[in-house]
Amino acid sequence: MRRVSPKLQGWLDTYNQLATELVKNGFRPTPTNAREGLANLTRGLVTDIPEIAWVQDDLIEAPSFDVPIRIYHPDPGVRLPVLVYFHGGGHMAGSVSVYDPICRKMALATRHIVVSADYRLAPECPYPAGVVDACYVIKFLWTALDRRNLSVKPRLSIAGDSGGGALCATAAHIVQHDAGVDIRRQVLIYPSLDYTMSFASMDENASGYLLEREKILWYFDNYFQSGENRRSASPLYMEFTEKLPETLVVTAGFCPLRDEGIAYLKKVEAAGIHAEHLHFEDMIHAFMNMENLVKEECKTVYRGAGAFLNRP
Repeated sequence: MRRVSPKLQGWLDTYNQLATELVKNGFRPTPTNAREGLANLTRGLVTDIPEIAWVQDDLIEAPSFDVPIRIYHPDPGVRLPVLVYFHGGGHMAGSVSVYDPICRKMALATRHIVVSADYRLAPECPYPAGVVDACYVIKFLWTALDRRNLSVKPRLSIAGDSGGGALCATAAHIVQHDAGVDIRRQVLIYPSLDYTMSFASMDENASGYLLEREKILWYFDNYFQSGENRRSASPLYMEFTEKLPETLVVTAGFCPLRDEGIAYLKKVEAAGIHAEHLHFEDMIHAFMNMENLVKEECKTVYRGAGAFLNRP
């Protein structure tokens, strides 16, 4: 019998009860409360914030929009490879500030210089603004790092969770034929990869597990505002070639996005690319933002990302 982890079930019951009361009292989703919700969740449940030797904010100077970034160097005296991180939030929420503790832990666990990107969000900046920003960060980050005179290895990987995983994978597909870009590996944490919402887990986990089907549709309707072909915009239906980066996909059993992550993994493998799968059968979407409740599971993700990114 499928069962959510007891570590989460009590919190989830309380959350669902409160959500029901809010709807009864006239609650309507807005960009503001979506952003506040993710920020408050992360701030309340990711309270272990480690020290990093060097942290600075900067800008990726790009033709359409100068993208704010935050750079984390865990050991400034050592030349380390680079990991660009795209935060989650359904293309509408999340920020460098909200994801600061997660990026700190990612830098320490992976022994990479983490560059966290504050890409533009919908509905103010709908598709493809975030995708454009992601590609520019990947293409122009070396200039920003050189400007800082950092100890850097010229080796690039990318990572992201949820909507950030969508940007991560989309950018990888777009730049795969760009001779000036070499992405070694990508880490996709419960990523959104199918904007058509067509897999069984979308219905199987449609409600009651924090991220709900109707909320996903609301995110996508805010993201796509000009009648775009959502299938064509989905990383799952883009071109898979041997030029894509090696890929680690993290999935959760009670996540609506579970099946599209598994399908993406199979396509990567079919293209002849090394791929790895880390699955948590009793977890829900966004459990990395709930670390205080599921510390061992979060440690497993950080360790898994480190082992994958640093494999020979």
